[in-house]
Amino acid sequence: MTQQVFFRPRPDWVGDVIPYSDGGELKLYYLHECRREPTCGTPWHLVTTTDLVHYEERGEVLPSGGDGAEDFNAYTGSVVRDDDGEYHLYYTANNPGRLAPDGRSLQLVAHATSTDLVTWVKHPEDTFGAPEGYDPADWRDPFVYRDPDGEGWSLILAARHSEGAERRRGVVARLVSDDLRTWRPTAPLWDPRRFITQECPELFRMGQWWYLVYSEFTDRFVTRYRMSRSPQGPWLAPERDTIDGRGFYAAKSAQWDGRRIFFGWIASRQDERDDGRWLWAGTLAALEAVQAADGTLDFRQPREVLEAYSQPDYHLRAPLRMGSAERYESAVLTDVLPRDVRIEADLEWEPGTREISLLIRTDSEGENGYVLRLEPALSRMVLDRWPRQVHGTEQWHISGDVPHFIELERPIDLAGRRAHIDVLIKDELLQCCVNRSVCLSASVYDHPSGRVGLAVLDGAATCTRLDTFLAS
Repeated sequence: MTQQVFFRPRPDWVGDVIPYSDGGELKLYYLHECRREPTCGTPWHLVTTTDLVHYEERGEVLPSGGDGAEDFNAYTGSVVRDDDGEYHLYYTANNPGRLAPDGRSLQLVAHATSTDLVTWVKHPEDTFGAPEGYDPADWRDPFVYRDPDGEGWSLILAARHSEGAERRRGVVARLVSDDLRTWRPTAPLWDPRRFITQECPELFRMGQWWYLVYSEFTDRFVTRYRMSRSPQGPWLAPERDTIDGRGFYAAKSAQWDGRRIFFGWIASRQDERDDGRWLWAGTLAALEAVQAADGTLDFRQPREVLEAYSQPDYHLRAPLRMGSAERYESAVLTDVLPRDVRIEADLEWEPGTREISLLIRTDSEGENGYVLRLEPALSRMVLDRWPRQVHGTEQWHISGDVPHFIELERPIDLAGRRAHIDVLIKDELLQCCVNRSVCLSASVYDHPSGRVGLAVLDGAATCTRLDTFLAS
């Protein structure tokens, strides 16, 4: 195994990740996306890790059923272990040629078993579709868990009511079983009447709180969570309910080493350019959830990932103060950095300062590259690029009305007037974390290399630390 930190089965891609903790080893099943025409169906592949830094590709473990099969596409699901030690895998079976009454392709829940978590036997006799009242074309991503309030098992999944407002029918449906083979519908786990649907739902407990995690694409493409004192709800929305931004999707988690680790994919973009449209599937990345005193969750890069970059490169020798109440100031501090590097910075600023920015992969003038910008008055961090897209030859032919990558912003409390920033950048992958609590991940293409700098607008700030590290 080689150090990767991020994992992608080149030349192919990682879709939804289904993590399962097997002792000290994390088994990360994922939907393997090859982007070939004609499509050959979607199988599950497996990659394993014991340290979140080194990954071993194990290959295909749940194949596509083939052209005529109900599971031509084997989509997202979950893995559980029963009382006898047998493993059960539940997944979404889909074939574009098998249609619901409205002409859309059916989605079904399918079942497979294993004794070693690698070789799986399918049980097509256990496959079932949506019961009456639910949309048969939206019945996917089964997540199975032991019923915490009694005996037996529960299965939740992404579903839609068959009637109602088109964009507000999404529901986390729930079924129960005594034998992990026959399932009976029961009351939904959560029925918010807000989203098209809630993909990839999962449920887990930390301390006295239960968490319902899901991914949605109604307000925006993002993974969110809700919290409750009971596994039945009610499900309350925390003030910051997102795990990351638009660039990190379908995140699911596993308990590992007493910690809760999330795995999702950093989305790729068409034609490998910053203006390309977002594509399904990308590169696997990990984030760790840490529970705050009030039960809300902070997210950060796991320490193992940060410590994998321990070879010193650049070090700021003395605190740097810069800025003015009436203008923009910037400074470029490093030489051109390698394409695989960690950046760590500590910033402080005076009251009223409008913007404090870390310039990433910038040029020697600090004018071309990426900008991780903190905006205290708006309580947000954003990822920007400068210059923005230019549409023509005239001065006004620039996307000046687009203040940043609109999809790439996160709410954050900056009232303390200080920030610790961790940045990982490896090839096209950029993962930022502020105050070890708020993350922002993306794929960036147009500036493949550059320097690190600082910028301040309408105020003053001090950089007390800026270090860069290379992979060990």
